[in-house]
Amino acid sequence: MQSIDAKSLSEKQRLALISLLADDDPAVYNLIRSKLLSYGSDAEEWLQSELLSSNPTMRRRAREIIFHRTRERAHDAFTNYCTRQGEDLDLEEATLLLARTRFPEINVDAYSALFDAWAQEIGDRFAKSSSAASYLDVFNQYLFRELGFGGHENYGTDPESCYINTIVDKRCGNPIGLCAIYLFMARRTGLPVTGIALPGHFICRYQSAQAETYIDCFRRGAVLTKADCVKYLLQTGQGLLEGQLAPVSSRRILQRMCRNLVTTYGHLEETDEAGRAQQYLDALDD
Repeated sequence: MQSIDAKSLSEKQRLALISLLADDDPAVYNLIRSKLLSYGSDAEEWLQSELLSSNPTMRRRAREIIFHRTRERAHDAFTNYCTRQGEDLDLEEATLLLARTRFPEINVDAYSALFDAWAQEIGDRFAKSSSAASYLDVFNQYLFRELGFGGHENYGTDPESCYINTIVDKRCGNPIGLCAIYLFMARRTGLPVTGIALPGHFICRYQSAQAETYIDCFRRGAVLTKADCVKYLLQTGQGLLEGQLAPVSSRRILQRMCRNLVTTYGHLEETDEAGRAQQYLDALDD
């Protein structure tokens, strides 16, 4: 089919093109889909009315093309974000942008508002707490016992365990995703918490002048000592290396999240999705 600029198409040509989107022949459908995608945002506008078509095939295919285009924009936006940002990037913004690469229609402002509401509830409880030492107990009680956050044991084969929005929705996920939510809450409530990247695991550290406590968000806020962390390192055969229990930057956390996606999609042999995640990792490695 000869390439024609979208603006030069007559209404008759446009309608004829769109009508073929519901063709029963897969070869015809794939050709028309490719053509419509080449017209970019113009085709998206044309297809909006087809979302209400009486033909279910037309509705489904129009929705798929619009979704594809929306997802491509989210992909480009996140890739550019990874390229531009430094070590101290906004982890919350970054993880929500990452989520949109898979779930482009989510309302990221709604998730941030939910985090605000949770932090407000925690803050109100802090105000009633008898001592600063009990803040961590209040924090953990709310997130892990009342909201019910915890680890998904089969997260290695479930991509949804890697995205912030689905972790929030399901209240379970992989270690680093759960720790990210813990960090979002800590930032809002003023708790001195950082992320610690252990080999094969990720935890948080609460450190004040009086205490140094490690929190395993995957195990519903299980409290660990430094000795527990050292024991874990020895058991994994990693040994004690310089900086293994040092906090990691937001950019390094995001890198690890993307690496997890590459691995998870790889296990599922979803090569296209693994390739997307690898592009984000490459952008962050630059």
